[in-house]
Amino acid sequence: GMYSEGDFDLAGFCVAVAEQSKIIDGSGIKVGDVLIGLPSSGPHSNGYSLIRKILSVSGARLDDAFGKGTLGDALLAPTTIYVKQILKLLDAKLPIRGMSHITGGGIVGNLPRCFPKGTAAVIDTASWTRPAIFDWLQEQGGVEQDEMWRVFNCGVGFVLVVPRKAVDKTLTELKKSRLKPFVMGEIVKGKQDVRFA
Repeated sequence: GMYSEGDFDLAGFCVAVAEQSKIIDGSGIKVGDVLIGLPSSGPHSNGYSLIRKILSVSGARLDDAFGKGTLGDALLAPTTIYVKQILKLLDAKLPIRGMSHITGGGIVGNLPRCFPKGTAAVIDTASWTRPAIFDWLQEQGGVEQDEMWRVFNCGVGFVLVVPRKAVDKTLTELKKSRLKPFVMGEIVKGKQDVRFA
C-alpha cells in the first residue's frame, strides 16, 4: 500500500571508522552502572507501518490539530541526531561504558545489544514524560504496552551507560549541548534483557 507503479525508495547510510582502542562495545558495563536517556523528537522514522494502520483505523487526518501544530507535524517531526553531543562527551573523556541508539525494535530490541553476559537493565518508566504522540498512537490503535515498547522508542532516542560516579558530570555535559537528559534506570544481574518498573 505504500508504492504505486513507477515509485521508488531512495535510502542512504553511513559507515564510520574508529580506532579499535576507542570502540565502546559495552564489555565494560557492570552491575550498578546507570542508564542515562536522551529524549526523542517523535517516532524517529520507526514503526510507520503500524502508524499508517492506526491512521487508517482512526480516520484521523494529518492536518488535524495536535499539540502546537498538526498531527502530521507530530508524526513527521525530524529525527534527532545525537552524534555531535556524543562526540563532545567522548572528547571530555567521560567513562562511557555503553551506548544504544533506540531505533526500530524500541528499547527492548536495542538496549540489550550493548550488555555483556550476566547483565540486564531495570528501567524506571516514570523517569521521563512520554511525548503525547505515543499516547495518541496507543489509544487510537488499541496497542498493548508490550507492543509499544517493541515498535516505538516511546520518547527515548538514545541511551548511555555510565558508572554511578560519572552520572552528574555526564548530565552536566549533556545539558551544555541543550539536550534534556534523564536518569532512567540501572544495570542489574540478568540475562541481557530489559525490565520495566
